[in-house]
Amino acid sequence: MARTWQVSLSERIDATRPAPLYMQIIQAVIHDIENGRLASGTYLPSSRALAEMLGVNRKTVVLAYEDLIAQGWLDSTATRGTLVSVTLPESGGARRKVAARPHGIATPGYGFTAPPDRPLALPGGTGLKLDEGAPDGRLFPPELLARAYRAATHRASRANGLQYRDPRGVPELRDAIAGMLKTQRGMPVGMENICITRGSQNGIFLAAMTLLRPGDAVIMEELTYEPALAAFQALGARIIPVGLDEDGMDLDAVEAACRQHKVKAVFVTPHHQFPTTVALRPDRRLRLVELARQHGFALIEDDYDHEFHFQSQPLLPIAAYAPAQVIHVGSLSKLLLPTLRIGYVAAPAPVVDALAHMVSLSDGMGNGVTETTAAILIENGELRRHARKARQVYAGRRESFAAELRRVLGDRVDFRIPDGGLAFWLRFAGDLDGIEERARAAGLRFAGSRSFMARPDAPRGLRVGFASLNEAEAQTAIAILGRATV
Repeated sequence: MARTWQVSLSERIDATRPAPLYMQIIQAVIHDIENGRLASGTYLPSSRALAEMLGVNRKTVVLAYEDLIAQGWLDSTATRGTLVSVTLPESGGARRKVAARPHGIATPGYGFTAPPDRPLALPGGTGLKLDEGAPDGRLFPPELLARAYRAATHRASRANGLQYRDPRGVPELRDAIAGMLKTQRGMPVGMENICITRGSQNGIFLAAMTLLRPGDAVIMEELTYEPALAAFQALGARIIPVGLDEDGMDLDAVEAACRQHKVKAVFVTPHHQFPTTVALRPDRRLRLVELARQHGFALIEDDYDHEFHFQSQPLLPIAAYAPAQVIHVGSLSKLLLPTLRIGYVAAPAPVVDALAHMVSLSDGMGNGVTETTAAILIENGELRRHARKARQVYAGRRESFAAELRRVLGDRVDFRIPDGGLAFWLRFAGDLDGIEERARAAGLRFAGSRSFMARPDAPRGLRVGFASLNEAEAQTAIAILGRATV
């Protein structure tokens, strides 16, 4: 064995690294076999000699050698010692010599689809986060969640439910959500019409996988929910942006697009349009349904925050009166906690079967214990009680947020108090690029205005969530925005 290899090995073994020493030795030997430094049939030093060279306990080297022999990298002979397995391919041209990489993973040697330069998620860091309309997780009593999880675990264990389950989700939650949608939203659904998903974004992606093929046309508003747009584009869809005004989506533009393209789906957030918060008026809803029937496209209805409406009663979902045309996507994230990742899709039973197949391909099944936990919170009324209390808190925060915006920013910002939902849509009088840059430099984290734009000439603004901020946090955030606009 060449002395140079032993020196090279010793330079790569470091007791201060978190990986065990024997594992470091294993990885170094495999790497040197793979890159041709150790050829098939090469004899290695004895365990005692290598241990002395590396300054480690002999048992460490013995353990490494034994593992490498068991895995087939090395062979051991009774008379001559340990050598690189002769069954491995010859080195030289067969294997490319590469530099040792003691830390991290090498650059991939294959092509892949890289993520965009600007991530979909909010930027990291320690600054104050302005979300796009999230709930305040601090309001949900953790003891209620812990008690429900405990009950769900016992229930699943007794029923042998800790195994692989139906990809549609646990029956208890599907039945509970169907009941909620029937009684609270007027939707004619049963358990067979419900598929549980990992949040609403997962539901949107599953719907897209079920509907779309590369080249299919999808209509979206010029200001829209970027993760949905990215999901459609990832599947090869052609995005056709249409305008919107204070009454919602421009249906003349939708009809014109349908006459020019074979439209496969229209994505819409009719209850509180994302990001502008406006509601799609009833006459436009009916016309949209008629266009869907006439042209045979699906309506993907993202009903992401139906529960929070502060002015009168919320409009019923489109799925309540046109269920055959709609794939209705919802979530318990706003009612419970986003971290639980529980969403759902309500659709005709054959579509739910297709969605379940996509779940089987991508995930196998959902999280049965978490789904049962949510079902228990619905069954025992805790979810509804929490929603009632949270709605009161958010209503107060909504009014306070609006008052603080007026006080601090005055005529430098234009907005209207949303009838529902958990966010404001802010339009600024000054240079928005500069405002965003200064606000970020001052410690705010938020989704930039361009993240909402489905086309370059779309109007610009910021969607700012108010529900997750207490009074002091809201005042701090608005003060930063105020200084950024000066």
